[in-house]
Amino acid sequence: MLLAIQSCQYFEKQVPDEQELLEQELKKINWDEVDEFPSVLQCDTIKDAEIKRQCFFDYMAQTIQERIGIDTLRFEYPEIDTINVKITVNPDSSLQFETQYPNDSIALADKTKIDSILTSRLSDFPKVEPAIKRGVKVKTQFVLPVIIKMEK
Repeated sequence: MLLAIQSCQYFEKQVPDEQELLEQELKKINWDEVDEFPSVLQCDTIKDAEIKRQCFFDYMAQTIQERIGIDTLRFEYPEIDTINVKITVNPDSSLQFETQYPNDSIALADKTKIDSILTSRLSDFPKVEPAIKRGVKVKTQFVLPVIIKMEK
């Protein structure tokens, strides 16, 4: 009988604390990287992650260039050859575009005009699938240099 009681205690295991497990799992996650980058329809068939990522960035830059390059930016601001656009891809596939300016390089009135051109030209941007982290769609942000005019 004594042996049976002792052997039952041998099979009892301590259940780990739920909070402890959560903290350990959160420490394992690299919050600076996503499992899958955002994507567009044109790049969905690519299997290699790095090539798919480059396809996405090339598509975004080219589409933005086409949409704002034909506008007055090229003529009204000949001193600007490249603008940096901060792009936010939300989990619901909505996009936000924000122009990034070097400190005091452009007057406030010009910044407002450039932002309004950017907003109007990119309002009906093609659908972008959001990034995925551990099976969940997540918000991502990145800054993309967009060339407005090229040297000929």
